[in-house]
Amino acid sequence: MNDIVLFEKSNRIGKITLNRPEKRNAMSPELVSGLLEILDRVENEEDVKVVILAAAGKAFCAGADLAYIQKMQDFTPEENLEDSMRLMSLFDRIYNFPKPIIAAVQGHALAGGCGLVTVCDFAFAVPEALFGYTEVRIGFIPALVSVFLQEQIGAAKTQELLLSGDLISAQKAANLGLITELAESDQLMETVTEFAEKLVEKNSANSMRATKLLLRNIHREEREQKLLLAAKMNAESRSHQDCKDGIAAFLNKETPNW
Repeated sequence: MNDIVLFEKSNRIGKITLNRPEKRNAMSPELVSGLLEILDRVENEEDVKVVILAAAGKAFCAGADLAYIQKMQDFTPEENLEDSMRLMSLFDRIYNFPKPIIAAVQGHALAGGCGLVTVCDFAFAVPEALFGYTEVRIGFIPALVSVFLQEQIGAAKTQELLLSGDLISAQKAANLGLITELAESDQLMETVTEFAEKLVEKNSANSMRATKLLLRNIHREEREQKLLLAAKMNAESRSHQDCKDGIAAFLNKETPNW
């Protein structure tokens, strides 16, 4: 485990914390690996029944890491596909995790960070948090999250969010079904913890596991095929000139001339 992803547990609740506040908890390979490592361990810990995914600092997760985006410019097609598959593995792991995962969103969740929220079973957010799948604005495509998002909110609303790249309020996110409930910032963790405690005290662990497995088995084969296609398209899109121009503009803090 690394110190950019923290873990603690109490009263059968495990809490995972993204701990790169100085980088707005941007997703680096180390952060992705840290999350996967903790999830692998927590799955087999009988004294953890429910998991909370939280973040340190003002932002929940700002998406891809800036330094890593710089490195992407020199990736081979094989490296791009490997990177896409790594993120696919994380999203799929959270989505299919046998224990309920609750996101505690204390700040903005953008691009891949919004994807993290999407694949959790429940999400609580502060009213001032913004959400958005902003990949199209810098030449990427929101490929992987599209698979999960369509299952969650339907094709029409998914298309609206992914093609526009617009940021939406926490209230609109709640209206769409992305967010379970809003909570003021000084009450967020208390609200999330109380909800987690309710699941621990009132629900059978086996029943929650079996119910989630049942839900995930619906369209599983189709979903897995879509994810492989999405990973491939995500990797291929990175070699397009639009993506190269978008990255350059992003790194230079300029607006791309689309």
